[in-house]
Amino acid sequence: MFDHLPRACRGPMTDRKIKRKLTTIFCADVQSYSSLMARDEADTLERLRRYRGIMNDLFERHDGRKVNTWGDAVIAEFPSVVEAVRCGVEIQDAIGAENRDLPQPSQMWFRIGINLGDVMEDGSDLYGDGVNVAARLESLAEPGGIMVSEAVYNLTNRHLAVGYEFAGEQMVKGLDTPIAGYRVRISGRNSGSPQAADLATAATPARTGSSQQAEDEDYSLLGRWGHRLSRFGSWYVRQPRKTRVPIAAIAVMAGVNVMTTGLSELWFIYPSIPLAGYLLFRSLTAPGNGA
Repeated sequence: MFDHLPRACRGPMTDRKIKRKLTTIFCADVQSYSSLMARDEADTLERLRRYRGIMNDLFERHDGRKVNTWGDAVIAEFPSVVEAVRCGVEIQDAIGAENRDLPQPSQMWFRIGINLGDVMEDGSDLYGDGVNVAARLESLAEPGGIMVSEAVYNLTNRHLAVGYEFAGEQMVKGLDTPIAGYRVRISGRNSGSPQAADLATAATPARTGSSQQAEDEDYSLLGRWGHRLSRFGSWYVRQPRKTRVPIAAIAVMAGVNVMTTGLSELWFIYPSIPLAGYLLFRSLTAPGNGA
């Protein structure tokens, strides 16, 4: 959806001074908007206006600013990354409540992407990779869901009563390196369609605040370790065979050690010392300090 920007958003910059700033970019669009319009144009447009009104009210409540709209898409910015995620959750909750009273074919679900990045400001419009990443995250989000960047995750996971699920590293058009995405867990709606998740939520007993917080912390810990393992795996496959083989040998010995004697006797360390020394020597002598 964000590939079809109006000319005012795509055209060359004017002679006005271009400012750069760090801000939180919020992107949203409607899942299967074309199908909804083909089914009932008048009803779809009326509901789109209603849901945008809900968004605008919540933008103001969380000190956000609507930057632009076109078709079914919305871009906003927030000075606070915490308020941006909080606003996104409240928007999905409010729209979810509206959709429950509608037959499934008429329900309108938004996907939301949130990124913290450096952008160029030209008048009231925003440009740059910060916006592109938010739009890419939005396209990866589930209907009724929110996908955030690693920067957003790092700044909010300890400040909000929501959980996160690591979604892996995603390639973004225009960027050479992949970006890490995290799904925001909203009342169980990240495990399937919004409608099915609503039924699952209704059938689940209410949890206390302490148990919810503990579960959220568990998911945050799993997300962080999952991201670290993913980054290590990406680094490992890029290394030459002379580096991969010693690392694999150390990992195998460590695994055998844990399976045979547990952590009470870490014998794998001693045969690993020559391999570790070899890896250290390669890292110090290789061009650019790389293996």
